Amino acid sequence: MGSDSGTDVRVRRAYDPREDDDGTRVLVDRLWPRGVSKEHAAIDHWLKDVTPSSELRSWYHQDPGSRYDDFVDRYRAELADSAHAAALDELVGLVHDGPVTLVTAVKDVPHSHVPVLVDQLEHALHHH
Repeated sequence: MGSDSGTDVRVRRAYDPREDDDGTRVLVDRLWPRGVSKEHAAIDHWLKDVTPSSELRSWYHQDPGSRYDDFVDRYRAELADSAHAAALDELVGLVHDGPVTLVTAVKDVPHSHVPVLVDQLEHALHHH
């Protein structure tokens, strides 16, 4: 995704090394990645409030195969509440200032909260 598409947001797993062009690295998991040192992770911001609530996460993990669509709907609803919205605004501000890399430890990124968050970010950026 170049700057032509309007946003410069990337996603990396917490276990991958930092790249020179990552820009601001934002951890978007509620829990610190297991077994990753602070140095290796090179996290600039940890925005726990853009992540799914603990309740939502544990509900989803009970049956991720059949619950993804419901999870997406519930997570979108959470992102609209005041605590999440403030953190999302902070993230939008960071993206305005330059490239941002969202860092996550989830194994199956396409079926996690991360694509929903990227989608919300892009939507917010186009409506600011």
